[in-house]
Amino acid sequence: MSWADVHARTDILHTVLDRAARNPADPKLFDNLPELKRLFGDPDGVLLALRNRWENHMTVKMENAMEKGVLAIEVYAELCAEQPALRAILDTYDTDRLYFGRPRARALAS
Repeated sequence: MSWADVHARTDILHTVLDRAARNPADPKLFDNLPELKRLFGDPDGVLLALRNRWENHMTVKMENAMEKGVLAIEVYAELCAEQPALRAILDTYDTDRLYFGRPRARALAS
């Protein structure tokens, strides 16, 4: 992947996050992103990249928190406050299904 592709992927992620800040359930969240198919395959690829972004941020925050004795729930709440659009996308779409290859526990309980 070239640097141009890395930057184009980042631009797509930022565009989706900007749109999600207004309405994460917008059916047009992934529309009119000409490079999406080439760079991510489909919207699921974008969702997986966003989920990976969340997991990376959470891992770093948890490592720092463990050194300071901060509770995991506090770290989670802090990251939710820092990244509300990202959290909204992950809560709106079934990223557990994509990330773990299985449906959410909540969906199974219904």
